[in-house]
Amino acid sequence: MSRYTIGVDFGTLSGRAVVVRVEDGAEVGAAVHEYAHGVIERTLPATGQQLRPDWALQDPDDYIDVLRTAVPEALEVAGIDPADVIGIATDFTACTVLPALADGTPLCRVLEDRPHAYPKLWKHHAAQPQADRISDLAHERGEPWIARYGGRISSEWQFAKALQVLEEDPEVYARTERWIEAADWIIWQLCGRETRNACTAGYKGIFQDGQYPDKAYLEALNPAFADFAETRLAHPLSALGERAGDLTEQAAAWTGLPAGIAVAVGNVDAHVTSPAAQAITPGQMLAVMGTSTCHIMNGEALAPVPGICGVVDGGILAGLYGYEAGQSGVGDIFGWFVEQGVPPEIHEQARADGLSVHDFLSRQAAAQPAGGHGLMALDWHNGNRSVLVDHHLSGVIIGQTLATRPFEIYKALVEATAFGTRKIIESFEQAGVPVTEFVAAGGLKRNTLVMQIYADVLRRPLSVATSDQAPALGSAIHAAVAAGAYPDVATAAATMGRVEKAVFEPDPAAADVYDRLYAEYSVLHDYFGRGENKVLHRLRDLRNEALS
Repeated sequence: MSRYTIGVDFGTLSGRAVVVRVEDGAEVGAAVHEYAHGVIERTLPATGQQLRPDWALQDPDDYIDVLRTAVPEALEVAGIDPADVIGIATDFTACTVLPALADGTPLCRVLEDRPHAYPKLWKHHAAQPQADRISDLAHERGEPWIARYGGRISSEWQFAKALQVLEEDPEVYARTERWIEAADWIIWQLCGRETRNACTAGYKGIFQDGQYPDKAYLEALNPAFADFAETRLAHPLSALGERAGDLTEQAAAWTGLPAGIAVAVGNVDAHVTSPAAQAITPGQMLAVMGTSTCHIMNGEALAPVPGICGVVDGGILAGLYGYEAGQSGVGDIFGWFVEQGVPPEIHEQARADGLSVHDFLSRQAAAQPAGGHGLMALDWHNGNRSVLVDHHLSGVIIGQTLATRPFEIYKALVEATAFGTRKIIESFEQAGVPVTEFVAAGGLKRNTLVMQIYADVLRRPLSVATSDQAPALGSAIHAAVAAGAYPDVATAAATMGRVEKAVFEPDPAAADVYDRLYAEYSVLHDYFGRGENKVLHRLRDLRNEALS
């Protein structure tokens, strides 16, 4: 008799559940549930209150609705007996973090009229001033952990967001008894037990060498922040693949699964994808490419890589150092242009051809030789996560003329994201962390234009994760380990993971052109991003003043 596990992937706009056969990793059923509130960026639903620029919130009820809807639907599609399911695991965007009471109640259910009481999504970038102070003070005091994060702490992460709450709404901060990643909060709802996973604590919570930043450092940031780690974060960490607890009766009623089955420790969407794509060997860089991109890889040794998101012992797989870098906007940039910059007649032509606008523009762009549009873009429309770690940067497109066409701008934006990835790979290799293989996962792996441009820009073959729901598959792999079906994640990945090797090969002629374009990208990258001209910061400041 076959046994199954459930993987649930909580994304930016939706959650998806996948039913996976433990013996071979076959995905036998899947379902997606769109969040009712999506990303809360402009107004607070409960009151209509206007949110300030760079805010991005969510409603935790949407997460519970995924369990109530997507899991039962996936079981129905699979056509299996729920009694044959032995475990469930989840993954989440990160850092998506929420204030809660000691019993796990989200604070927004108590203070629904206060924006700071809601979960702050990963792309909430309004805490950049706090992030800058955290980084600057760490360098001033010689804090040893700052090198583990490439020298800069991101505004996307736990400490910057918490410090923003303290300084902008002290009452909400005072009411916050737990500051918890959504990745851990959802596990709390499933098994009734509070846990903290080693992945999010290490990458997003500045947990290194067994501790958070010390009290003296936090007090120097803000006297009222001194006890933040010991009162709101302090909890024993659990290793990835461990059993967090048993599915409660309440969660069993939500999901249609048997009470008492294994619930795995929480995890991050990108990091959990590595075993699903069999990209866990040192040197294999996995790019999880969706609204944003996370670059994940293991290494045998600890090395400081400038501008990365972090390096954590056991952050991806036990016994190895897990490295993370990333780009804050990739698919979101393409989506923005399609929504805001493509004229209606192009939308109509795409519909007439039975294509999405993305596919229509991609088809046109693929027919144009590299360098044929005369454009160059910087991929900072949602800030820069790596290697500059500055979310107050913004996008740039140069070279446009009255003859520039929409597909050319679209192609330039795709190329810009590929150049950004090349910059990240170069940072790793210059720091002595070699990248031997590049593996793509996520929704953008389906776009052949994007994949071919990346192969050409990187001058590397691209392997591709087989699963279209690789994060959910990765969670199902962890669920199998937590349920005792495999001794560890690496063993489970060897059987349940899937990858197609060297699907896209670089075209030498195009690669030659992209080498020249990348040189121009690098000049602009440093000019606008490393302080020679801070015009992008000044423009943002003027915008914020005008809207305040």
